[in-house]
Amino acid sequence: MKGTDSHCSCDCNVSRASNAHAGRRLEHITLGWNLIEAIVAGGAGFAASSIALIGFGADSVIECLSGAILLWRLQAHESDEQRERLALKLVGFSFLLLAAYVAFDATKSLIGRELPETSPVGIVISVLSLIVMPLLARAKRRVAALLESRALDADSRQTSLCAYLSAILLGGLVLNALFGWWWADPVAAIIMVPIIVREGIDALRGDVCSDCH
Repeated sequence: MKGTDSHCSCDCNVSRASNAHAGRRLEHITLGWNLIEAIVAGGAGFAASSIALIGFGADSVIECLSGAILLWRLQAHESDEQRERLALKLVGFSFLLLAAYVAFDATKSLIGRELPETSPVGIVISVLSLIVMPLLARAKRRVAALLESRALDADSRQTSLCAYLSAILLGGLVLNALFGWWWADPVAAIIMVPIIVREGIDALRGDVCSDCH
């Protein structure tokens, strides 16, 4: 009986190590993609004088911060509850940082009547983000459940928010181009702010990943 328990424990440890490796791989992919987004969207935004694109690049930088936090978390043993709680709080703060930036940028755009510029490069990167980010978020949620990691689950939610912001960026550009609705982009972004704040508060409280227990 003791031999069976030892074998089970060994298998569980191997499984946890494999899941942690999968989580780190997903975070490396996220970091790489967000670095590309930050450089391309920021460069295209400055070239086209597009506040929306520059803001999208800033969001990608915040996503990189969240990814780095999760890599730090996943370097430790999966049962390191202290590091898990700290990583969860740091991800929560990154949500609030993102909400503050989106609110400031969108309000500034509304007050200044800043039109989202049409940028072929910006449109391409936002469409690609709409494809890549949901796939990454889904994979992160699956691994988070296997590892019982609330921090990784919170990070997956932030990855999903990146996809929503991509849709907002693309929608703002299209609506402005077709109907002259310059305000569509910042208004949609402001609507997102309470959702981002709620996710941040939930992460700070630890009220995420209900399926991980």
